[in-house]
Amino acid sequence: MANKLKTYVILTLLIIGFVFLAGCAGKNSESSSPTQETSSEGTPAEKTTASEAQSITLKGSDTVLPLAQAEAEEFMAENSGKSVTVTGGGSGVGIAALIDGEVNIATASREMTDDEIKSAEAKGINPLETTIAYDGITVIVNPSNSVSNLTFDQLRGIYNGSISNWKEVGGADAQIAVISRDSSSGTYKDFQKDVLQGDEYRPDALIQPATGGIVTEVSQNTNAIGYIGFAYIDSSIKALSLNNDNGSVAPTEESILNGSYPLSRSLYFYTDGEPSGLTKEFTDFVLSEKGQSIVSTVGYIPLKK
Repeated sequence: MANKLKTYVILTLLIIGFVFLAGCAGKNSESSSPTQETSSEGTPAEKTTASEAQSITLKGSDTVLPLAQAEAEEFMAENSGKSVTVTGGGSGVGIAALIDGEVNIATASREMTDDEIKSAEAKGINPLETTIAYDGITVIVNPSNSVSNLTFDQLRGIYNGSISNWKEVGGADAQIAVISRDSSSGTYKDFQKDVLQGDEYRPDALIQPATGGIVTEVSQNTNAIGYIGFAYIDSSIKALSLNNDNGSVAPTEESILNGSYPLSRSLYFYTDGEPSGLTKEFTDFVLSEKGQSIVSTVGYIPLKK
């Protein structure tokens, strides 16, 4: 009888141990599987983590680049823990990134084309345009160049190749070194539309991938000509006046704001629909009195003077 009782106890302990181990294994199996993150309501949380929600990305126009960078720096200084990343590459590059869902804001110095809007809508993107500042495409030459103004016909001739010597427009007897932005640039597109009126750029034009490269080339070459955003003007180059129906008009804050300067234009943010979250916070900051004062400091023209 004692032996039977002993055997029964041993079997009972073995069974209890087996059940205990099986339970532990089940718990370990549960904890090692991926857990589903939930919100405070218990529903699956959005893919965007808390840290990602505090970070946005802007990409696009090199014209807008110094302005967007200055706005981002001040915004982050006032909003600890929030991050705004800004890169250039050209308006077309930024718009393509928005269409592909890679950025929160595309910066642009031109309006989106019909084809770009169709491509965006085909991918479920609803582009919304917000004007953030004004600019004037500024034609520049080396300070040693005697030419101070050009007509639109002269400028068109220089860039389509029908004019190749400065003496043809009242300057020295020297070959013109033509500098241009690359085709991804919004400034390139606007200049082609407004100045070349659909003509192709001359094939020997020196292409620069960024506005800073144009400034450098013109400052170092006495026979060069280029075009840039108004904020990039400095003492190393000379801005030309352009002739239109109002006579010769120089690029100034006043002439750009009132539209008398013939190459005045707007600068844009493009978002996927109405901005929300941090994208809205940053856009509202740029449009605020503080943000618009930064527009002036950088060298562009604010929406209100």
